[in-house]
Amino acid sequence: MDRTDTAQPAATLRQLITVSIPAGWTLAGLIAGLGAGVLLARTEVAEPVLAFAGPVGSLWLRALQVTIVPLVAALLVIGIAQMAQAARAGAAARRMLGWVIAVLVTSGVIGVLLTPVLLRLFPPPAAAAGVLSAGGEAQEVPGIGAFIESLVAPNIVAAAAETAMLPLTLFFVAFALAVVRLPDEQRELLLGVFRALANTMLMIIGAVLWVAPVGVFALALGVGAASGGAAFATLAHYILVVTAVGTTLLVGGYLLAWLAGGISPLRFGRALIPAQAVALSTQSSLASLPAMLDSAERLKVREETAEFVLPLSVAILRATSPAMNIAVAMYVAHLAGVDLTPMSMIAGVAVAIVIAIGSVSLPGTISFVISIGPIALAMGVPIGPLALLVAVEMMPDIMRTIANVTMDVAVTTAVDRHQPADEPSDALQP
Repeated sequence: MDRTDTAQPAATLRQLITVSIPAGWTLAGLIAGLGAGVLLARTEVAEPVLAFAGPVGSLWLRALQVTIVPLVAALLVIGIAQMAQAARAGAAARRMLGWVIAVLVTSGVIGVLLTPVLLRLFPPPAAAAGVLSAGGEAQEVPGIGAFIESLVAPNIVAAAAETAMLPLTLFFVAFALAVVRLPDEQRELLLGVFRALANTMLMIIGAVLWVAPVGVFALALGVGAASGGAAFATLAHYILVVTAVGTTLLVGGYLLAWLAGGISPLRFGRALIPAQAVALSTQSSLASLPAMLDSAERLKVREETAEFVLPLSVAILRATSPAMNIAVAMYVAHLAGVDLTPMSMIAGVAVAIVIAIGSVSLPGTISFVISIGPIALAMGVPIGPLALLVAVEMMPDIMRTIANVTMDVAVTTAVDRHQPADEPSDALQP
């Protein structure tokens, strides 16, 4: 990766291992499982085959679920610690973090408000209700009084055992902020432990996802047998809805660059073409960083601003994450017949915003699992269907990456425009 030595957050990301996931094979397993299930439903051997495939799929799903809490905890501590340390870098860094928070909050609100509108305007196929309704039971979401009480868990171990994601998320945010205030030696020692924990969980989840084609095939077999061809139409509809939500963030990047960065959408779009092309081909914001730096230069952004803000944005800003992840959870809730209350949606947005900070730079498949799982749990939505949706994540992930790259550069233009001319350049160095 080029030109990132001035940004500690990007260097920190390189301390996490890279996991390669066979996304194409997983998609093939999904298609094959659904197709085989449709054909199997018409035969006499359906019952014994499904009796074997069901436990196989459930076993793979459990292996996926068991990594969620420790991996989310580790990445949250690392991500929040990075953000808190960056806030100490100076006024420019704090302005940048203000934009990050504003973008993530806006993204979460867009997801909550836009997804129900899209589902009303463009309802799922008539036979879609049973496609994603299996694979897990919804959790009960408490009323407002119990919701407030649930924000703090009296026993963090019990909260982890119950996968109570909202109090767990808040606890690890507070934990990370406390870690930042420790003496340097203790802080680095503790962060090193959490990096090691994250790497260990990434290795485990990587191994589980390597056998995803088998697990997804087994799960899809039952779905195909039960729902027939409606499964294919439902998944296509799901991809379009989630991608449409992400497109609003792509458009938002152009608006932010125009209104806050003072750059016309046409000029901004021309300068972004190389970076967006890399994002399209790699589906990685981190891999797109050199191209983003080149785009910032084309936009006449000051070099010291771009070389600090862009790596930091890659490290802690994933603009589409709250909106698109909430859209996934709400789509599952819609088909599963789960009524989402205002409290459940507030919980989902809160978790989505915090999780977005800790899930960057990971492959889309892993990020999908560790990001949407906690959000669904916080909203009382069953997480079993996510095991099928992860197989088609490679398609919405294209929009995720392009929109994230666009928003990263847009935030950089906004920070640069509002940096006082007399502010020393070292204020931009972490």
